[in-house]
This record gives sequence, C-alpha cells and structure tokens, in this order.
Amino acid sequence: MMCGVCGSGKTTYAKQKEKEGYVRLSVDEEMWRIYGRKGVDFPDERYEELSEKTESMLRERLLRLIKEEKNIVIDFSFWSKESRSFYRSIIEAAGSTVQLVYMKASKEILQKRLAKRNLELNANAPFEVTDEILEHHFQGFQEPCGEGEIVCLQE
Repeated sequence: MMCGVCGSGKTTYAKQKEKEGYVRLSVDEEMWRIYGRKGVDFPDERYEELSEKTESMLRERLLRLIKEEKNIVIDFSFWSKESRSFYRSIIEAAGSTVQLVYMKASKEILQKRLAKRNLELNANAPFEVTDEILEHHFQGFQEPCGEGEIVCLQE
C-alpha cells in the first residue's frame, strides 16, 4: 500500500514495483481510462462519485489478484488512518499480508514537484494541483505512525 500526499513519489515508486512484476492498481489511471479528464470529460462535481465507483471496482480486482497469489502495489494516497485500516483488514481477511510504504515529503518538495507535474497533465496527474489544493491535502493528511510503515524520506 502506497501512502503519501500528491507529488510525494507514490506512482514513481509503484511503477518501479510494477517493473519488478507487481500488479499496480491506480485510481487515477482507471478514472482517466474510464471517464477521461476531470472538468473536461466529466464535471468537477462528479469527481468524488466517480472516484468511489472506480475504487470499488479496483477493490474487487484486488481481491481477485490476492486469490491468484499475485504481488500487488496499491497506488492510492491512503491519506487517512481509517482508509489504511480498512484496506489492511480486507487484505488480511483475504489471506494476504500488507506492507505500508509512506513517501514522506515536505511541503516545499511537494510544491516543486507539482509545479513540474502540472505542466503536463496525464493519467497519473489528471488535474492541476494548485497551492490551495496542496494545502488542503497536506493539512488533511494523517501521517502514519505505528502502523508498520516503511518511511521513504523524499529530498
């Protein structure tokens, strides 16, 4: 399970794991593939609804992959302890183990990375992350502590 604020390096790390043979599950990529671009192909106000629908579909795929004994990297933000606990419980109930990888980055690092990322929107960067959006995500993020997390400090 990847964990971190937007721009912290979750997808970069997850793509490396994919090269190592893991199956990568990404809400952003599935949203882009199925629904297109936020604010272009579907209205902004439908984002939460479509995101939840997409995540539910990926959760079903996750459980199938666990049954197939595949290695999986979940490329979500897992911003809340509640969401991390929920996924941990369903993964463990399905007979698998969880490794939580926390990509820890300062707000300054995130701002620099997002300034670059905002120049070219794609499936892994589906909309511009403004300073206001980053501030909201940064303040709302619940940093894992005592959850067995592996911390990858970003510099």
